[in-house]
Amino acid sequence: MKDFEYYAPTRVFFGHGKEENIGQIIASYGYHKIMIHYGGGSAKRMGLLDRLETSLSAAGIAYVECGGVQPNPKLSLAREAIRICVQEKAELILAVGGGSVIDSAKCVAAGAAAPEIDPWIYLNREKDVEKALPIGVVLTLSASGSEMSSSCVITNEDGWLKRSFNSDLVRPLFAICNPELTYSVSKFQTGCGTVDIMMHTLERYFSTDGEAPLTDRLAEGLLKEVIAAGRVADQNPTDYDARATLMWASSLSHNGLTGLGRDYFMSAHQIEHELSGMFDQVAHGAGLSVLFPAWCRYIYKYAVDRFCQYAVRVWNLEMDFAHPENTALAGIQATEAYFRSLGMPTHLKELGIDPTEAQIEEMAEKATFFGTRTFPDYIPLGKEEIVDIFHLAE
Repeated sequence: MKDFEYYAPTRVFFGHGKEENIGQIIASYGYHKIMIHYGGGSAKRMGLLDRLETSLSAAGIAYVECGGVQPNPKLSLAREAIRICVQEKAELILAVGGGSVIDSAKCVAAGAAAPEIDPWIYLNREKDVEKALPIGVVLTLSASGSEMSSSCVITNEDGWLKRSFNSDLVRPLFAICNPELTYSVSKFQTGCGTVDIMMHTLERYFSTDGEAPLTDRLAEGLLKEVIAAGRVADQNPTDYDARATLMWASSLSHNGLTGLGRDYFMSAHQIEHELSGMFDQVAHGAGLSVLFPAWCRYIYKYAVDRFCQYAVRVWNLEMDFAHPENTALAGIQATEAYFRSLGMPTHLKELGIDPTEAQIEEMAEKATFFGTRTFPDYIPLGKEEIVDIFHLAE
């Protein structure tokens, strides 16, 4: 097991009706004015914003709103929210939504704390975040795990570059997680969320260095429970226990726990960022359900034992000791079949896109940061290898 430092400071309020206490929670930290950041309007339509604002007013917390966050959140809206935050002297950002809203709030938190610095500087890795406003979360979608993570992913419409930064300074101060708030999530978005939760664990599980058997077992247990809960939520969207499992797994899969003691890179995530960066209509989870099996088929021959372990322990497949590569491939096929069972796409055309060769080349070039980096995977992945992975996804 490799050395590690683990830090997961987010306070979690989990369960029925916890959002009703938002005013008391924020007041307990001593904040008096906040900005509520949310998405396309579902929080308003379901009455959630009204309930939150009633609780805030009762606790004497002033607030200002900034809605309109889209899937694959945009830098332009984050810049506008920063302007509002600074103008209104907001002391905390309250993200009401899923991963896109939370990531946008993280960008705003960093930008509003140092308004003289454009947040693209952080996203383009030109400078580390040195300070940020605190962030609170009312989670409405189980998927990204951003409610407990240090990562922020934003799309810059200038060049359609999807970039990220990581900083413990933008880990949410608290997260309110009521599984009932996910009952209205569509079948498609539930499937996307289930895939994303699995990917945050799987891309740590398929590590390139470091033996961590306890971490393996934590990851495998989480994956098996998510697979089961995903099936139930797909058929019965108001099953509280299934929704609760997905919501808690969302947080655990991306707060660092399932990667402790080993090195990992998350290549499929990096490649998918370019796909949904170029094709904005592609949902992140759907892009992953296409690209992860393609990455597996490209890379498994360099890590057959690892893929066999995954097939046997997670999918309960029989080990073919004479031909282990058959077991490895069977695990990949089981993963892809599960994605399809949730109505998820497994080929690029099923995303409603048909990238040209030039577009594939462009996405691969952007993934390597225009030739300045190679993915440190089981084998180094540069532009040529990433192009091959895109072709396996066709």
